[in-house]
Amino acid sequence: MASSAKKRKSLDYYIKGKKPHSIGESLLKPCILSAAKFVLGEESAKKLSKISLCDSTVKFRIDELADDIKIQVVEKVKHSPFFAIQCDETTDVSQCSQLLVHVRFIGNETLEEEMLFCYPLETSTKVDDILAVLSYFFDENNLPWDKLVGICTDGAPAMIGSRSGFITKVKKKNSLAVGTHCIIHREALAAKTLPVELMDSLNAVIKIVNLIKTSALNTRLFAQLCRDIGADHETLLFHTSVRWLSKGNMLERFSELKDEVEVFLENQMKFNLLALLHSKDFGVSLAYLVDIFEALNTLNRKLQGRQSNIICHYDAIRAFIAKLDLWKYRILNKNTASFPHLDEALKGKELNKNVNESIRIHLDILRNEFLRYFPDIQEERPEWKLIRNPFLTDVSNVPEVLQEEFLDMKHNSSAMDDFNNLSLEKFWVKYLPMYLDLSQLALRVLVQFSSTYLCETRFSTLVLIKSKYRSRMFVEADLRCALSETTPGIKNIVAKKQIQQSH
Repeated sequence: MASSAKKRKSLDYYIKGKKPHSIGESLLKPCILSAAKFVLGEESAKKLSKISLCDSTVKFRIDELADDIKIQVVEKVKHSPFFAIQCDETTDVSQCSQLLVHVRFIGNETLEEEMLFCYPLETSTKVDDILAVLSYFFDENNLPWDKLVGICTDGAPAMIGSRSGFITKVKKKNSLAVGTHCIIHREALAAKTLPVELMDSLNAVIKIVNLIKTSALNTRLFAQLCRDIGADHETLLFHTSVRWLSKGNMLERFSELKDEVEVFLENQMKFNLLALLHSKDFGVSLAYLVDIFEALNTLNRKLQGRQSNIICHYDAIRAFIAKLDLWKYRILNKNTASFPHLDEALKGKELNKNVNESIRIHLDILRNEFLRYFPDIQEERPEWKLIRNPFLTDVSNVPEVLQEEFLDMKHNSSAMDDFNNLSLEKFWVKYLPMYLDLSQLALRVLVQFSSTYLCETRFSTLVLIKSKYRSRMFVEADLRCALSETTPGIKNIVAKKQIQQSH
């Protein structure tokens, strides 16, 4: 067991470490030979020196491992009753567009998620190019289009166009496939709008942060000032529009270092920016912005993560909209208990009428934007109630063709015990053989992706692997080995090898 664990740990280091292929020859092998010579002697070191760890050999082995993983994943997808995909594209360091596709399917008594492929788009990134790459992979690996039940994209016009979008063209191959606009992207878009007064405060913060952060000298001076004062932090944070949490994090850090920022601006004689900090209602507006973006970040984090489903995500969105109604009601009654930073900034004083109106308008805007980006959020879907808890669902809310099967499950005491002890996905997968039609109804919903979270997070790995020093490499094999949850069948790979005989 110990030997097996060591081998697995070594394998994880090589194929999941995302290191350059030359690291074996340039670093690992000299260390191994030096240690072997010291511990085991010259003869053992000579034998070990015959092991090939050059970059071409390492790349060849990575390709073999990736091919084995790919075969395993494709076979599991084929054996699944249905599957769903999420796809997104990004431009790598060599200005080549990479299309990354992840798949979710039924396997090993639950729903599994794996990278399906990562192919470069050699020319344009139009709908036809994306569809051609996907079709090529499906045809090459004999994946059936009629088992594809869901496609999740980032919501770009090329993806969701009603006439010529990617999802529209996929539906021509399977009309039952459901297209989904990434729920995290929609949440981020809904949170963008601000009233003029609050936008002015936000822009003032961004302007001051940029002054300090874009200058190396100012960054060092500000860090030294924070150390001298004994502040909890030494740096401010940049705001990046494309990063989901950055605006809230930037505002929170600025609020924590507001006194230090004032001292720094005064020392640097930036009195115009200092005037912005001392302007009427700036402190109160900043406190509200910190609170509301902290709430939005909390929502965003709930929408992130693996093994999530659209039912849980819609529940989180509904809860947030309900909170907006509560917050608006409290603000109208001059109650700021929902906003701790704002409550502390007021220090018992009554909220200014202008700021009160700005907050009320913003809460109204947020609610309207969420309803615009989630037009179906208020709809009651009977099948979701059934999926969430079949034992609390009335038979009248179940389609007629499934009612008898549903009653069999509802009065199965063992199934009820399993429902209380297993995750939603594991429960429905377990009872798929016993209650086929009912379980398929549930799993067709649960298997669908509601966000492109996996693609977004895996792009970071892609950037790490395909750096400016390895800009010409075909990245799929390395990416598959680094990201896959499937263990390559090393014994099978080795068994197919033939030892080179001496001449």
